[in-house]
Amino acid sequence: MLDETPDLDNPDFMLLRLGRRMRKRAGVLDGWWQYYRGRPPLPELPKNAEAAFIDFQRKARTNFCGLIANATVHRLLALGVTGPDGTPDDKASRWWQANRLDSRQTLVWRCGMAQSVGYMLVGPHPRLVEDNKRPSPLITPEHPSECIVEYDPETGEPLVGLKAYANDIDGYGYARVYYDDRSFPYRTAERCGSRLPWGPDSWVYVGDQDDGELHDLGRMPLIEFARAPDLGEDPEPEFACVMDAQDRVNMGLLNRMAASRYSGFRQKWVKGHKFAKRRNQETGLITVEQPFTPGPNTVWVSEGENAQFGQLDATDLSGFLKEHESDVRDMLIVSQTPAYYYASDLINISADTVSALDLMHVAKVREHIASFGEGLEDVMSLAAAQAGVPEDYTEATVRWANPQYLSPAVQADAATKLASIGYPLDVIAEDLGESPQRVRRITAGAAAAKLLAASLLPAAPAPTAGNVDEGATGG
Repeated sequence: MLDETPDLDNPDFMLLRLGRRMRKRAGVLDGWWQYYRGRPPLPELPKNAEAAFIDFQRKARTNFCGLIANATVHRLLALGVTGPDGTPDDKASRWWQANRLDSRQTLVWRCGMAQSVGYMLVGPHPRLVEDNKRPSPLITPEHPSECIVEYDPETGEPLVGLKAYANDIDGYGYARVYYDDRSFPYRTAERCGSRLPWGPDSWVYVGDQDDGELHDLGRMPLIEFARAPDLGEDPEPEFACVMDAQDRVNMGLLNRMAASRYSGFRQKWVKGHKFAKRRNQETGLITVEQPFTPGPNTVWVSEGENAQFGQLDATDLSGFLKEHESDVRDMLIVSQTPAYYYASDLINISADTVSALDLMHVAKVREHIASFGEGLEDVMSLAAAQAGVPEDYTEATVRWANPQYLSPAVQADAATKLASIGYPLDVIAEDLGESPQRVRRITAGAAAAKLLAASLLPAAPAPTAGNVDEGATGG
């Protein structure tokens, strides 16, 4: 049985504490994920209509939460890491490319936008080795359903981390509790399937040493990327502020579909006609025959003396459409998402209009960049410690692509003006969103071109008696 003595330095206690916290938030994460995937709870209808409208309920869900989350993810792209002076760092670039962070970072950002938090874990690479014979750093994106971090209540710094997952090959659950200088591996006592248990008898310690497995990274290797949490509050997904509006949109769409299906067409009525009735011999139910079938070549005839035919007016659906547009517009405004993502009546808008609509969205993305950039600096510091490199990457700079969309013509014009007032070429290339490697290549190519142009210039004539300034020689 595990030791449940409350102590942050007790790995058994932290395994159960963090595991139970992870299980407690699993339902919330799943709810947010369903909204992100466009599968929120079905719009509700009166109880007596549920069976008839269950198909409508499924079709009435429109996914704007996924749009809002991905609108931010598409603007988040870290280009690489440079030194404190802005020069590209070869070691950091090699680790970056070896771990495919150009693409894998998007997985973490999408988890953060869709489920409030994502993680990166740093450890030894199973195959790659550095020049000093130490294992190269392995950086992996991690899902919030398998990871969680405990923070120091006094300093707010990450103190203990947990990664736990179910292995679908052997059926056991595996977990590892991370500290600044060691980690503690665990395995479930029995096969558990996909749902991990969190009782004191459910896990057994499987490490070789009672005091854990030592590491020399100098800090806890699990880095959390939380999506802009308010002070003292847990983080929420990008669309948390519009989940009620998403439900309202789905309900309005359901009402419009029902009106369109059952009263959007002119309904016929008949008065004074005697309908034939039939009784089902098995069930005893009485059904009424319907002899009047609409059709382009159909004539309706009744033998009733006072029979009358007519039709009701169709339901006007324009009110439903205006309500839908209003609700969607509210979602985009509250979530600070550009209105052109829902084009509506925006036609042939200018570049200046796009920039104006982008203003709040870009400001929000820059806030995420500032937060996630700090986490990436910690990741690269852990990578350097794993590789045995003494550099402190907390003072490094994470280069991000410009979250504001600008046309190539506007970018070229801005670059030309910056060059005319003396901005260095490498700074201009950074402003254009080039990666550190491309900046180095651009500046090297420009320097080589200047050197070649200078070598092709005609040589200055040698001094002769006819072209020497006599005043300069004292003659």
